Amino acid sequence: MDFELSEEHRMLKELVARFVRDELMPLERVVLEREARGEEARLTEAERTPIDKKSRALGLWGLDAPVEFGGSDLPVEAMIGVNEEMGKTITPYTLPPDSPNLRMLMVTVNDEQRKAYLEPYARGETVSAIGISEPGAGADPAAMITRAVKDGNHWVLNGRKIWISRADHADFTILMAVTDKQKGARGGISAFLVDKDTPGFHVVRPIPMIGGHFTYEIALEDCRLPASQLLGREGEGFVPMQVRLSTRRLQMAAWCVGVAERALTMICEHAPQRVTFGAPLAERQTIQWWVADAATKIHAARLVAYDAARKVDQGRDARVEVSMAKVFATEMAWEIIDHAMQTFGAMGMAKEMPLQLMASKVRLMRIYDGPSEVHRWVIARRLLGLR
Repeated sequence: MDFELSEEHRMLKELVARFVRDELMPLERVVLEREARGEEARLTEAERTPIDKKSRALGLWGLDAPVEFGGSDLPVEAMIGVNEEMGKTITPYTLPPDSPNLRMLMVTVNDEQRKAYLEPYARGETVSAIGISEPGAGADPAAMITRAVKDGNHWVLNGRKIWISRADHADFTILMAVTDKQKGARGGISAFLVDKDTPGFHVVRPIPMIGGHFTYEIALEDCRLPASQLLGREGEGFVPMQVRLSTRRLQMAAWCVGVAERALTMICEHAPQRVTFGAPLAERQTIQWWVADAATKIHAARLVAYDAARKVDQGRDARVEVSMAKVFATEMAWEIIDHAMQTFGAMGMAKEMPLQLMASKVRLMRIYDGPSEVHRWVIARRLLGLR
């Protein structure tokens, strides 16, 4: 049993670490300033363009995209290392394309959709979003009420979706809708590809979230789509959606390992320098225990994430392990960042420091793509033998 990355994947992880340190971390100051003014913590096009150019030149685009589209076809295990390094910065940047939607498209598109959607997306030429959650229903598929009704060679969609990232600038959105009310979550939910300029597709409002993040609510009002916009098979949208969710959940676990490691480094650098009541904080037992526990939990979270990723790569059912990774890593990172903020005292509360954005990012992840309570429910029901 080997818990080490291969040399090739370890070198990639080190390359991403240098990219984060040299290209992304220098932009943290402007991100912090924007968030402090109540603006969205987003890079401008002028800031993003040179980063895109640099990351592409380094070969960091399409890391897990198919080789035939210019990608590297990396396994999920290798992407854990990549995302661990990407999680160490508060500068919002995604190496194109975003893996969750990519992997969902890879298992669902037909030949026509492959050329129109998957290929340009895999090359980083387009941006996508996904609409699953609904007002009052969250992500519970059984409570989904957005409907798609067949009308000749078209589908007509009506309903609302909420908490959608990138909906304001996505070239297309993957939308989940009920196509068979009787079957519901068990064979009655389908996925559709909706282009941004489709009549009846409306971005209703931006929703400011904590940490300078924005999501969006959209309305579908007699949104008419050609039958060719059905993604995958009718009534089978839930299974490929799980591919997407598992990818994001492991991505989050890896991000949390990275951000927790940064918080631990900040504690270890600050504690020997800050003197209280005649002694450095590093000599206090509380700090020492925080450091020891943090290092142990980070190591454990990393191993859990790699184990889940390896099982996904082997084609095994890893839903429980993925849930374990997301719950453990997000709650681990939240605790360590909180201890870092406590170590820095009042400075740890300042918006000049990255800690508050690190905390907000992790707090969001404890809700996104299934809250911790749902994942605990998944784990417990499997162990108890419940359906």
